[in-house]
Amino acid sequence: MLLNRRNFLQTTTSATTALLLTSLDVFAIPQKINQMNTGFQLKVLATNWGYQGSIDAYCAKVKQEGYDGIEIWWNNSQKETDELFAALKKYNLEVGFLTAGHQSNYAEHFSSFKQMVTAAVTNKVQSPLYINCHSGKDYFSYEENKALIDFTMALSKETGIKICHETHRSRMLFAAPVAKTFMQQIPGLRITMDISHWCNVSESLLADQQETVNLAIQRTDHLHARIGHAEGPQVSDPRAPEWEEAVKAHFAWWDTVVAIKKQKGDVLTVLTEFGPPDYMPTVPFTHQPLADQWAINVYMMHLLRKRYL
Repeated sequence: MLLNRRNFLQTTTSATTALLLTSLDVFAIPQKINQMNTGFQLKVLATNWGYQGSIDAYCAKVKQEGYDGIEIWWNNSQKETDELFAALKKYNLEVGFLTAGHQSNYAEHFSSFKQMVTAAVTNKVQSPLYINCHSGKDYFSYEENKALIDFTMALSKETGIKICHETHRSRMLFAAPVAKTFMQQIPGLRITMDISHWCNVSESLLADQQETVNLAIQRTDHLHARIGHAEGPQVSDPRAPEWEEAVKAHFAWWDTVVAIKKQKGDVLTVLTEFGPPDYMPTVPFTHQPLADQWAINVYMMHLLRKRYL
């Protein structure tokens, strides 16, 4: 029975994919920007989330697909860090680092957060494009979470490395109205916009929170290009026509971020971040993903390049 389910999934997926691809074709049309500054650069990065092979094999695959680099968690293991830097050099890839504190005790959380961010920023081998922070906790106080932001702002000013705080569930910027307070009170706060989380938290495509979304767009230095919807942080396959409304909403937000970066002549980094099961919906009883995570991310990478370059 398991094989029959798998065969059915593979057969139906193959038979319908060609029909569904057209739902994103319109977004391959290059975006026209008035007053574009020629200094603009778009760097599209791959995630190793869900990848099971070695870091060398992963970087080889990323390079073959045509990505500019990778986003990956900073690792305090010297052996694994050496392997990472060797692979980045071998395949001429750039890198952005993920950092976080994970402890529920605030003092311990703050201590490990500072240690990880500082190590990622000041490593002597390869300067990162940016640091992306899974910052604080949704249950820490405003003052506790703000202290993390204050620390990163000072470190960013000292080193010249962009440090962004992600709009991520369970973290300090988990919901649009909560993030609004941080953005209003801290003018220097820069963010990684993964707006799929806000859609999930608010059970909407944020049509009634446009003021907050516009404020977030102005603060964005890094994008996570995953498409969420009112009931989850990831659609099953963005090429499927049933997700057209969510796709249009996300591209409208991203278009505005890109327009700002193009006018300023800034570098914009984008991570294609469709995830594996259980972010990726699965077939009941089999845990088989409904779509190919790697193929979707590569498709998004090419689509973003066509639209924004």
